[in-house]
Amino acid sequence: MKEITIFIDGKELKAIENEYILNIARENGIFIPAICYLTRCSPTLACKLCMVEANGKRVYSCNAKAKEGMDIITTTPEIEEERRAILEVYDINHPLQCGVCDKSGECELQNYTLEMGVDVQHYHIADSKKEIEDWGHAKYDPYLCIMCERCVTVCKDMVGDAALKTTPRGTEALDKDWKDKIPKDAFSIWNRINKNIIGRVEENNRCEDCGECIAVCPVGALANSHFQYTSNAWELTKIPATCPHCSAGCLIDYEIKHTDIENSECKIYRVTNDWNYVTLCGAGRFGYENKNSTTKCEKDFLSAMDAFLRADTIRFSSFITNEEALILQRLKEKRGYKLINSDAYNFQKFLEDYSKTSGSSLYSGSKRDIHSSDLIFTIGGAMSNDNPNIRFALNNSGKLNKASIYYSHTYRDKIIQTLSKTTTEIVYKPLKEELVLLLLIDSIVEKSSIPEVISVYLESFKEKRVKTIQKEIKEKVLDEEGKEIEVAKKIDEEVEYVHNTILDELGLAQEFSDELKKDYSSKSSPILIAGSDLYSHKRAENIARLLGFIEKHSNFKVLLIPTSTNTLGVSLICDLDKEAGDYVIGYNDIGDYRLSSLGDGDLDMPALNQQEGTFTTIDKRVVPTNAALPYGGYELNDIAKELGVFSKETIRYTKMLPTKSGFVEALFDELPLEYTNGGVDNRGYELEAKSFEAQNAIDAADISSELEGDIVYKRDPISQFNEFTKSSKLLEAKDGIYCSLEFLEKRSLSSGDLVELEIGKESITHHVYVDDSMDGDIVALSTFQSRKLDHKIFGDGYRYVAAKIKKV
Repeated sequence: MKEITIFIDGKELKAIENEYILNIARENGIFIPAICYLTRCSPTLACKLCMVEANGKRVYSCNAKAKEGMDIITTTPEIEEERRAILEVYDINHPLQCGVCDKSGECELQNYTLEMGVDVQHYHIADSKKEIEDWGHAKYDPYLCIMCERCVTVCKDMVGDAALKTTPRGTEALDKDWKDKIPKDAFSIWNRINKNIIGRVEENNRCEDCGECIAVCPVGALANSHFQYTSNAWELTKIPATCPHCSAGCLIDYEIKHTDIENSECKIYRVTNDWNYVTLCGAGRFGYENKNSTTKCEKDFLSAMDAFLRADTIRFSSFITNEEALILQRLKEKRGYKLINSDAYNFQKFLEDYSKTSGSSLYSGSKRDIHSSDLIFTIGGAMSNDNPNIRFALNNSGKLNKASIYYSHTYRDKIIQTLSKTTTEIVYKPLKEELVLLLLIDSIVEKSSIPEVISVYLESFKEKRVKTIQKEIKEKVLDEEGKEIEVAKKIDEEVEYVHNTILDELGLAQEFSDELKKDYSSKSSPILIAGSDLYSHKRAENIARLLGFIEKHSNFKVLLIPTSTNTLGVSLICDLDKEAGDYVIGYNDIGDYRLSSLGDGDLDMPALNQQEGTFTTIDKRVVPTNAALPYGGYELNDIAKELGVFSKETIRYTKMLPTKSGFVEALFDELPLEYTNGGVDNRGYELEAKSFEAQNAIDAADISSELEGDIVYKRDPISQFNEFTKSSKLLEAKDGIYCSLEFLEKRSLSSGDLVELEIGKESITHHVYVDDSMDGDIVALSTFQSRKLDHKIFGDGYRYVAAKIKKV
């Protein structure tokens, strides 16, 4: 990317060539009004407010790209006049209900109308009848809609559902006389507002209720159904925090105030986000109800201490802060407890093996790299469900960068198919992940760099074959008049070629490998994304080393998706064990004595929205989170003090996080919690990766193993991650078995039928439902309702099991 110099209002600025002028201005704190443009999305030119002069010519800064030496003026008397005319158009027939509108106090139309001094209305037209619509989490009021199309844009370019569109309103056209009485841009906007409203794409039933359309709406046209008419915006206190539901660690604001006039206890009324830089899934926006409001009971605490004195093991989930993880590690060092956390243990071992061949203690990729990538290869995860923010980034890169996406998994995902016109799906059988990585290595890595064991192995998949092709040759003959002429003639010819049986195993043609090689050679910023199917794989050690090898010997950045909220942090802080002892304390997990943030254990613990602390995100950043709600009960630190591990407050441990693992000695209260104007994540700090000499310690692949019978995959519905998201009344998802319509029809089943799963000696009954996004014979079993079910069916192992499925 070429750096250039431009001038905005006389200020000399450094910028990247071809970046939009509006983005450059925002990054440098220069105000240009805009009501339709979303950073990270394609410009729509729907509002025209961002007009500026560039080298003396009128352009729209959201769509005009910066060039060397460009001189930009953000406002002139003529531009100000046109902007005021546009605001007048927006205000035509806009209901004067600011006193009760949910958006009042943070409404962009309200703000711009006041900013630009619009205090008189020169235009008028009779309004038309429109219907207010209920879209689930959102209510759409077309009377308030200004047709900025932000909701359509974010759903298409970021979320990837493309569930909204502009649709004809069915009103009469504007009187043509207005065209001569009003500035051109203002007339075109008035015409659009008069003709159109926002509608649902009926043939697309893909809306996943993430609520991002509500977030980006600049007015009150799209309202949060659960928040509407419950509070004025200015009455709420914003508590900046980090979303606790998955490893994406999105920046959020809990918005709180007292419950009502009779109850002064604080309540979360809604969760909001800085949508220019962060996109939330449904769990992040609506899964905020989990809390414990307990008080301290000395009898319960003494029972807990008796259990800890008796215990030899602490089993815990990754739904904890870094500071709590360090407390558990200190307890292990002090009292010899075994620490059991299966997902962090598997990730810890995987990262260690990855590091051996990559030469780095951490992977190199990030979500931001996905957004800027032009070639993406994924393996080993249901990206739509496991981490929605990864799916959003894939979609964003596919839509804006025209990225080539190679999505490899065990079933076809119809959502993924829509992300890019150049999306290629690779469907493999469970336990065949090594084959996919071998094919990738064979296609992108210089042969001289490939270790001998892999080179020999790859060659074993290749055999020389002969095929017959038609070849055209030129031949000289005499025509009817005896003149010599040249004619074309086709003949059959046998040619020798190398056939790769890896392609056969994966059901791919030679053209696939050729296209992958071509893409890799022509793209500048490839990224390889690996999911949690791989971390508990029976061949996880070798798969990790293959990924590290790709990182070291190709241009691919590699991104490992941590399984849960703080899996990465726990794996870097705790010395984890594989086998539990005789008596187990369960912290948000199963055990003989249980500490629970859900209020269903032997001793209550605070929920994550009631704690201060830090998480380590997928981007390898240590980010702070704040307590939104009060908590009056015991914390893990209270137990640790009684057991001889002392710190006055939990957040004192922030500075003690292990520097040998890449953490920095930093006080909690000194950690920033914000993005820069340019969209750079400035929260907390980034882990410091350690470098060392890489090895080529790779084994030959095992491709003989297969699962026999019906294949069951551990996968939850979108926006459901665990028992904590389950506890939210605003997140609706059925617990059960999900499969393709094709699978149901083959088994003569109907959606909603009760079926029995026989898995080894275990047997469970569940309802079966159609998942329209799935295509294939694999079924998905949700476990977000119960950790016990997860342990019972999958243990601490691979996400796939063989089963027998029959109707009850």
